[in-house]
Amino acid sequence: MTDQRKHERVPVHIGVICIPSDGEEFEGSVKDLSLGGMFVECERQPTFGSNVTLVLRGVAARELRLPAIVRWSESRGFGVQFQLLGAYATHAILDLVKKSST
Repeated sequence: MTDQRKHERVPVHIGVICIPSDGEEFEGSVKDLSLGGMFVECERQPTFGSNVTLVLRGVAARELRLPAIVRWSESRGFGVQFQLLGAYATHAILDLVKKSST
């Protein structure tokens, strides 16, 4: 399988609340992040192709609620591609990526 990412991911360690569209919320930890998506390490994985909202707190001036779609999963977590992000979320993610890559 070839890597089709358009944006380079950087390693991070950020707590996240995952809210699947078809289930109960749960917690995880973001392990890598880019403007295009992230990998969430956790014990539960939403269904492939399902929508999920990822909530990050304490990384920006206000809570980030990131709409995403599950693109793959494995036993230790899942990867998502972000859906349409607003200007605030886009700027906050770019700041996080920039700080984490230095």
